[in-house]
Amino acid sequence: MKLNINLNKDKIKDKIKNKIKNKIRNKNKDKLKIKINKIKDKLNWIFYIFLGVFLVNISIFGLGYVGVVTSAYLTSRQHKVVGVDVNALKVSMLNDGICPIVEKDVPELLKKAKENNLISATSDSKEAIFNTELSIICVGTPSMPNGSLDTKYIKSVCEEAGKSIKEKSDKHIFVFRSTMLPGTMRNTVIPILEKYSGKKQNVDFFVVFNPEFLRESTAVYDFYNPPKTVVGSDSMEVANKVISLYEGLPGPMIKTKIEVAEMVKYVDNNFHALKITFTNEIGHICKNIGLDSHEVMDIFMQDTKLNISTYYLKPGFAFGGSCLPKDLRAINYLAKTLDLNVPLLNSLIYSNNNQISYAIRKVISFKKNKIGIAGFSFKEGTDDLRESPLIEVIEALIGKGYDLKLYDRNVSLAKLVGANKEYIETHIPHISALMVDSLDELLEDRDVIIIGNKDPEFNRIINEARDDQKIFDLVRMGDISNARGNYEGICW
Repeated sequence: MKLNINLNKDKIKDKIKNKIKNKIRNKNKDKLKIKINKIKDKLNWIFYIFLGVFLVNISIFGLGYVGVVTSAYLTSRQHKVVGVDVNALKVSMLNDGICPIVEKDVPELLKKAKENNLISATSDSKEAIFNTELSIICVGTPSMPNGSLDTKYIKSVCEEAGKSIKEKSDKHIFVFRSTMLPGTMRNTVIPILEKYSGKKQNVDFFVVFNPEFLRESTAVYDFYNPPKTVVGSDSMEVANKVISLYEGLPGPMIKTKIEVAEMVKYVDNNFHALKITFTNEIGHICKNIGLDSHEVMDIFMQDTKLNISTYYLKPGFAFGGSCLPKDLRAINYLAKTLDLNVPLLNSLIYSNNNQISYAIRKVISFKKNKIGIAGFSFKEGTDDLRESPLIEVIEALIGKGYDLKLYDRNVSLAKLVGANKEYIETHIPHISALMVDSLDELLEDRDVIIIGNKDPEFNRIINEARDDQKIFDLVRMGDISNARGNYEGICW
């Protein structure tokens, strides 16, 4: 009996000893982890310095979704961040290292930032600006009932920021990430900052537009893996400083004009909306004729030459030819027979016709009578005139009494055969009388020369037109930076 009691005591002693040893080991492990993390942080700091990252104290105005995610990202790269918001609860939460939004990985990043004294928050704009060199504006720009942007939060921040830099001797940089229509920075933001600061943009302070491309639920991943980084600024030096905040990230680093940077975000989002709407309309048609729309789109997406590519994404003239107009009409007719409403697909022919009408109105606005058209087949390298949008332009100008000359080396009556010959003889016989044999005949005496397709020969027009000749380019013909004559593009 005594032997059993002694054995049990020994077992209990061993268990207690092991527990104590494990606790000591775990404490040592925790201490080691803390030391390792501190070393990592120091190494990160050295690494970012090595990369040339512009380490700076940053104030972030607006602690909503974009502002908080931006704060988390910047502190992870060793920048010191001061969050600014009128909402006392958000300020309090950030000061406690608590994330005020729901977003994967952000709470952990903010907690770490708090531990490293890299983040704080305040409602005092002046204090934030005086203690930082760069401010990032992330306040909301919601829609008004009529679709316009409500810029009251932007205006309010700019007023406060202007007052705050009035007494600051150092030049401050303002980086705007709030989505704004092109011209808002130039016509609203800068004037308010100048008015309330009594200072001048590009002299006493600088503004930059830096659109964000974040998706909810994957924002931290998107921050570290951006498709592109865009910075719009009047100053290359300031643009480089802002770009350095993203040094080492993948994707192109693009420095451009402020207005271009403003527009890029809208192009992205509207194109995304367009793709979603297009595939949904195709999906409804497929479903109603018994096809799996996902199988159809999987095949569609395997074409990376035309479908999923940069092709057809540069503004120019209307589409034409024997395929696109015909197939659009057919798919819209099919949708009607199925009693389906496909407003996007229905709108494409209408929008295309608008582009043709715009070109005609533009030519009329030049108030010149002698018009030359260089290239009137629907694209370069072909003699196909069927549903060429240029034919509609020619017909309209003939009807209004303009003196026309047409040139296209691929369209020669002597060489035309088959459907193209029949099309000219049957539908547009009067046009053949206006055709000339060389480009020189247009350059000699035309008041306006319209470039209708991208035949390489038409580069001569860009280089050789007289100063008194109007060039109306429908296709963006090559390098237009040194275009001769009075040059104008249809969409640029």
